[in-house]
Amino acid sequence: MAIGATMHTFDIQLADVDRGVYEDLSLRVARHPSETDRFMITRLLAYCLEYEEGIQFSAGVSTTDEPAVLVRDLTGATTAWIEVGAPDADRLHFGSKLAERTAVYTHREPEKLLAAWSGKTIHNADAIVVRSFDLGFIDALVETLERRNTMTVSLTEGQLYVDNNGASATAEVREHRIA
Repeated sequence: MAIGATMHTFDIQLADVDRGVYEDLSLRVARHPSETDRFMITRLLAYCLEYEEGIQFSAGVSTTDEPAVLVRDLTGATTAWIEVGAPDADRLHFGSKLAERTAVYTHREPEKLLAAWSGKTIHNADAIVVRSFDLGFIDALVETLERRNTMTVSLTEGQLYVDNNGASATAEVREHRIA
């Protein structure tokens, strides 16, 4: 018998001062058995830091024709393609052609990721933003993870402050560009 997804709930107070986004979010996040806690936390942060009307998690890790997070307009067209982890160049190429805006959030070493894409054909590569966090930041958040979570996420001048279940972590959100 296959193991099902583990459900996590997050009540989040989001304050993205850099973009002027202030929201209270109540999210149910399914962690697929093949997905690590690090990936799920990075996916959750990508959702928060890209939050806008029409944002949603994709149908799941097994969905190959959608990113981890996407934004659709009222017509159903994809306006933002938001990948998490280490997507391959072909996937970025596809997403960048489909959506107006493409971003990648990684919990891995961004230099290795950028090197893997070097010399590959990626549509509109210079407009794709790759965001990373200090490697220990995601691990610190994973340590606080429970099935029910109360979280505050604040972004000010590129500094990310997260409090989850009473434990705090801080990191700089670094931006990288594909060369």
